Amino acid sequence: MNIRYLLQRLLTTLVVLLGVTFVVFLIMQLVPGDPARVILGVQANEENVAALHARLGLDRPFLVQYGSWLWNALHGDLGKSLITSQPVAPQVMQRLPATLQLATFALLIGVLISFPAGIISALQPGSRTDITTSVVSQVGLAIPDFWLGILLVLLFSLTLGWLPPSGYTPIREDFWGWLAHIILPALTAGIISGAIQTRFVRSAMLEVLGQDYIRTSRAKGLPSRIVVIRHALRNALIPIVTIIGLQITALLSSVVVVEVVFAWPGLGRLALNAVLDRDYPLLQGTVLVLAMMLTLVNLGTDLLYFFLDPRIEYA
Repeated sequence: MNIRYLLQRLLTTLVVLLGVTFVVFLIMQLVPGDPARVILGVQANEENVAALHARLGLDRPFLVQYGSWLWNALHGDLGKSLITSQPVAPQVMQRLPATLQLATFALLIGVLISFPAGIISALQPGSRTDITTSVVSQVGLAIPDFWLGILLVLLFSLTLGWLPPSGYTPIREDFWGWLAHIILPALTAGIISGAIQTRFVRSAMLEVLGQDYIRTSRAKGLPSRIVVIRHALRNALIPIVTIIGLQITALLSSVVVVEVVFAWPGLGRLALNAVLDRDYPLLQGTVLVLAMMLTLVNLGTDLLYFFLDPRIEYA
């Protein structure tokens, strides 16, 4: 890979991350409500509110507040919760593994659904299998995640009694307990993700299967499995990786609803509780960490293109 391009891409990512911190801080300033009144209560007099503003630094100019917050954030200090007075960073880091586990498991389920379904559908365009796959994927796109989660709970928890309806067990304490609790929320997010990915896998494979080199490979007598996996799928991976990268960002953003439905203790529930409690520092830190993760995922997806197709030239 062109080292110059890599350095430029890393520099661009740093600029984007800086912009993310500014936008996050600005949005938190524009959110209705006064943190001081959240702490003191709506009946607090103006003198006490003004004193708390001064103690929290809320009476300073916006850019001064942002500069102070950014400097502290660069040193790992995201402030303290207005409700519990506990540091924000440890709370976010404590919830982060649960969200990453759920998003990773859901993405794996989505890939396991989409690749076989998309490839088989592309190999038989216009067939009953292709039509059925298209209909099922369209239904998967239309189903709201919270409704699908409730249906899965009704079926596998309340009716069959196979899986727990909610909760979380740390993987280090009990692997099988963790697995039992993560299956339903991961299925909820993974099925919807798989429906989206299936359409892109099918489209990418159809485009590649129509190329001259695929027809040449078949004319040489190569087995169909070799043609599909080694030649067609490999060259179709660029658009597929793009949509998977987008799905990772979508999963990290959409697991909020899934975490609430299944009482999963991740960043989504943490952010929701912060919104309900008007805990702006906690919400600010949670959104910042999620935004940074999404930016890094986009960077990784961009750099992965070169390894999938060395013919790509980076100017």
